[in-house]
Amino acid sequence: MDLSAATSLADPQFLADQIQNRVDLAAGKHIDLVPLQVLANTVDGIDIISILVNFIIIILIILFTRSAVRFVDRMLLNYIPKVVHKVEVKMDATMQLMIRRLVSATIYLIGLMLVILQIPQLHSLATALLAGAGIAGLAIGYAAKDSLSNFTSGIFIAVFQPFRVGDFVDFRADYGQVEDLTLRHTVIRTSDNRRIIVPNSIMSTEPIINWSIREPEIVWMVDFDLEKAGDIDRAREIIVDKARSNPMVLKDRPIDVLLISSRYSELTLRLEVTIPGRNKAKVISSDIREAVKKEFEVQGILPAPTP
Repeated sequence: MDLSAATSLADPQFLADQIQNRVDLAAGKHIDLVPLQVLANTVDGIDIISILVNFIIIILIILFTRSAVRFVDRMLLNYIPKVVHKVEVKMDATMQLMIRRLVSATIYLIGLMLVILQIPQLHSLATALLAGAGIAGLAIGYAAKDSLSNFTSGIFIAVFQPFRVGDFVDFRADYGQVEDLTLRHTVIRTSDNRRIIVPNSIMSTEPIINWSIREPEIVWMVDFDLEKAGDIDRAREIIVDKARSNPMVLKDRPIDVLLISSRYSELTLRLEVTIPGRNKAKVISSDIREAVKKEFEVQGILPAPTP
């Protein structure tokens, strides 16, 4: 086989014509092989070298973008506190974290635009979107309204700070510490080490109890049930004594024991003490309750009967 014949066999259109002739001869009539012709034209129009070059460039852009995000984030992590200290600007860890997230998102967006520029088929789509920017903007805005709402809420949370990273909060009957704040969601780590992922739009609209937005000390309450009214004075002395003997209770703050319920044969005394923080409340209340219950049993003070 000479060189010209080999070149002809490598031509998709030539192969399609040869197949068409052989099919027609075998069938004794003309068989329409339009799909085969379309396939041949498609294959003939593909520039393998150009596709490989664009693919390699896209991979390099992705790798460079990820490296740039890591480098810039590390640099901001180290230099933002130094700049804030030097210029004496008030900026806490939550605001610094949000700035880092915004810069990272911007770098990723630039990387995405560079990738789009390497795909010719997306050029016409981008042109069409720009030509119909009004309608496209409404459509995209409606489709991404939840994401935009979370993004905007994240910015507002970072600026107005109803809670900060590290704060202890109650959210929907769960208690935990705010572990992270992203452009989309907030992460709350509970006392049993669960992570609650909450969209920022929900965090900005629902009531949240922030136990550490000002001073960390809180007033904590522990309830005790009694059966007889005659035991109230003795029970109050025992409760106050056990609360004062607890090393984590703040002794320079008032310690009160109040009768908050006296329905039928059920009496409830409530201890109110000041403790260093909400994160220690579970242990402190458990220790005080255990010590008081043991002393009640020794003193013959009976709990309220179970209904």
